[in-house]
Amino acid sequence: MTTQMIACMVIFAITLASYMLNKIPMWLTALLSMAALFAAGCIDANGALSGFSNTNTILMATMFVVAAGFRRTSLVDGMCTGLMRLTHGSFRMAYFGYLLLAALLTNFIASPMVVYAIVSPLLAALCDKTGNSRSVYMFPIMVVCVACCGILPLPTAIQMAGQFTGFMETYGFTGMTFSPIYFLIGAWPILFVVVAWALLFGPKFTPKEPVLPITAKEKAGGAAQKALSPLVDKLGIAVFFITIFALIFSAQLGQPTWFIALVGSLLMVLFGVVDQKSALRDIPWDMLMLFVGALALGTALTNTGAGDMIGNALAAGVGGTHNNYVLGALFFIIPFLLTQFMLNRAVSAVFVPICLLTCSALGANPIGLIILVNAGSLTAFLTPMATPAVPMCMADGGYDLRALVKSGALITLILPIVYIFYTMTVFPAF
Repeated sequence: MTTQMIACMVIFAITLASYMLNKIPMWLTALLSMAALFAAGCIDANGALSGFSNTNTILMATMFVVAAGFRRTSLVDGMCTGLMRLTHGSFRMAYFGYLLLAALLTNFIASPMVVYAIVSPLLAALCDKTGNSRSVYMFPIMVVCVACCGILPLPTAIQMAGQFTGFMETYGFTGMTFSPIYFLIGAWPILFVVVAWALLFGPKFTPKEPVLPITAKEKAGGAAQKALSPLVDKLGIAVFFITIFALIFSAQLGQPTWFIALVGSLLMVLFGVVDQKSALRDIPWDMLMLFVGALALGTALTNTGAGDMIGNALAAGVGGTHNNYVLGALFFIIPFLLTQFMLNRAVSAVFVPICLLTCSALGANPIGLIILVNAGSLTAFLTPMATPAVPMCMADGGYDLRALVKSGALITLILPIVYIFYTMTVFPAF
């Protein structure tokens, strides 16, 4: 182990401990961690500061503005009123409807954060209108956005399947293709398990009241905002839905998602749906700084070779085993744990090649194991480091890291069991 790797591991442990203790603001911990990593030589200036220009950071900040504009329109209250009327005043049925919407949209849009930004204003308005606590329900719907992503054979799965086919060709599995339908065959129970958990069990483990202040709610309650004119109201609704459709079809439009969200946020301000001061206030800067620091830590873990070291140890550790479930457990649980602290795409990029190399050495079929690596890398919601949907949820629900861990403990135990035993049964390696 190099000096930088040791320093990185020490800083990582201290950072995680500080997050858990929550004695100082998490954004301050994140930026102190970034500074320490730079001082220790674990990352250079580009690695330390790249989070500020990361496309996910821009996407997250601008989607907050788009979502804030949508919240101000009459459609949000109208949809809540209509949904409550449709469900005969049942909050649980209305909440279930939003869970289904989240599970569907996350298969059309490859970013769980964008999907969360779509459904969270609707759920927040429903909670406020019915007197239910946002802290009880925001985390479960965020988990649905993350855990159900890319299971149905829709645009998200098609995109990922193309990437995995390219990996397989690169690592010697010529003549094999990874079909989008494999995700549905190998993971369809997750759709039912996660939605059922979010409806029946998730709200029982979340805090009843915010652990941290919900800034947007406090501002809304502190001073009544001037109602939008009919024209501005219609423009706000139009901008929101045009932005969402553009995000869904971003590949066909040839435009990156961050640019689409940026244009949408600027139009919200330009048309007066959100005034310029509110636009800046609606962005939770503390959560953005937390995400920037988390990206720096993930970059350091990758650059110092910690990911490669763990991956190589894993490949050596499986040895010559031909037990499907042992292999499945290793290739799900290790990425699942790592991606809580490293950017999910980085973990996937490390472990898919390791998975293929291991399968090649053992003469194993890689399909099921690739599904497990992908699932383990992407279903992360216990820390704000893997996906920007988590810090967005923390801002909306008033969660700290301890609340996240407590809220997600049960589903974190359920997911590996369902994935490993079901996926390796329908797609055995041997």
